[in-house]
Amino acid sequence: MASKSFDVVVIGAGPGGYVAAIRAAQLGLSVACVEREHLGGICLNWGCIPTKALLRSAEVFHQFERAKEFGLTADKFGFDLDAIVDRSRKVAAQMNGGIKGLFKKNKVTSIMGEATIAAKGKVTVKTDKGVEELTAPSIIVATGARARELPGLEADGDLVWTYRHALKPVRMPKKLLVIGSGAIGIEFASFYNTLGADTTVVEVMDRVLPVEDKDISAFAKKQFVKQGMNIMEKAMVKQLDRTTGKGVVAHIEVGGKIEKHEYDTVISAVGIVGNTEGLGLEALGVQIDRTHVITDEYCRTGVEGVYAIGDIAGAPWLAHKASHEGVMVAELIAGQKVHPIKPGSIAGCTYCHPQVASVGMTEEKAKEAGYKIKVGKFPFIGNGKAVAMGEAEGLVKTIFDEKTGELLGAHMVGAEVTEMIQGYVISRQLETTEEDLMHTVFPHPTMSEMMHESVLAAYGRALHI
Repeated sequence: MASKSFDVVVIGAGPGGYVAAIRAAQLGLSVACVEREHLGGICLNWGCIPTKALLRSAEVFHQFERAKEFGLTADKFGFDLDAIVDRSRKVAAQMNGGIKGLFKKNKVTSIMGEATIAAKGKVTVKTDKGVEELTAPSIIVATGARARELPGLEADGDLVWTYRHALKPVRMPKKLLVIGSGAIGIEFASFYNTLGADTTVVEVMDRVLPVEDKDISAFAKKQFVKQGMNIMEKAMVKQLDRTTGKGVVAHIEVGGKIEKHEYDTVISAVGIVGNTEGLGLEALGVQIDRTHVITDEYCRTGVEGVYAIGDIAGAPWLAHKASHEGVMVAELIAGQKVHPIKPGSIAGCTYCHPQVASVGMTEEKAKEAGYKIKVGKFPFIGNGKAVAMGEAEGLVKTIFDEKTGELLGAHMVGAEVTEMIQGYVISRQLETTEEDLMHTVFPHPTMSEMMHESVLAAYGRALHI
């Protein structure tokens, strides 16, 4: 069997892999990208993009419900779940086609199949036409992750769903249980709750959205409860009794006691597991810890010529982190000088209603790290644009090092905060201080003015509260 030679072989065409392939090709390297399922990976086909399409439909529906508030009349409005899902699938398909076009434009060889690293510099690919052999001095593993399934809580696609089933639902849930209140769980809870499902969220930690700042989690929870969600914290689903065609009885441990509740649908969102199987990584000597590949700050695995990026390389499990790592590794392979990624400067965004976004340390983490801090908070109710938009429920919080003025963290909950957070991300990247931010002129009327006011509030200088 004749082998095909490349400078780089990328395994996986998600937001890490396809971006790494394109950047390597831009730098003049010959590149092959192997994907077993869909170009764009989970993010584009079954995650970030189609969920945003669903959530947008729910948001528009919610605005119809508020029509009277805005002096508008909207009668006999409703929703067609199949049409909502169909739109989300079309959006995903459009983006998938876009990646095909980008590969063609950048002369990336795209191969559909299952890849195994047979030896250093050698990748075998099982395709529907047989087996192909590829050689390359550099191999980038970007195989991503899948939903974690707990014993007894496994998905069946009918009564118990993963995010995939939730994206193409077999029915509209009437009484829904969501296990886990991280980004995936709370986004689906938000979507189905907005469309009228009686929704309960169970979280094992002491608060929903447990990676977020406590003030933000508390504010978000208050809004979720206001919207009719039932939130159970410090709770654990111990058992699911399933009756086909009828529903599920969930045994939930809370406060040391077991409560039994009935649901017609359960969504399990209890974390992810790295896709490390079948790649031949262990045989090569690549170290794996709890399904994730161990790398250094440059995504090197310790085996010469083998890199790992994105979800398979560990937290934070975010598409934009994977893409940035892909660019960094491609540039490293091409001999360019690169800077390692700082996890503390990567923003997290959750597209529930209200939205949540953050970057850097929480107040708790900053104190644990020994910083003496200045904290500023500004409510949406004090912002003219937010009030005019009918989005007066929200909060912006900033945390500074009292000694140096460094922006240690920024945390937001409310309308459009996933777009606003980038201002603070840039601030951290450029190492701006509170003085720089105070002297920045923010346009009026905009919601971004709250970011300025939050900074001013940290130093007792807020103008509108």
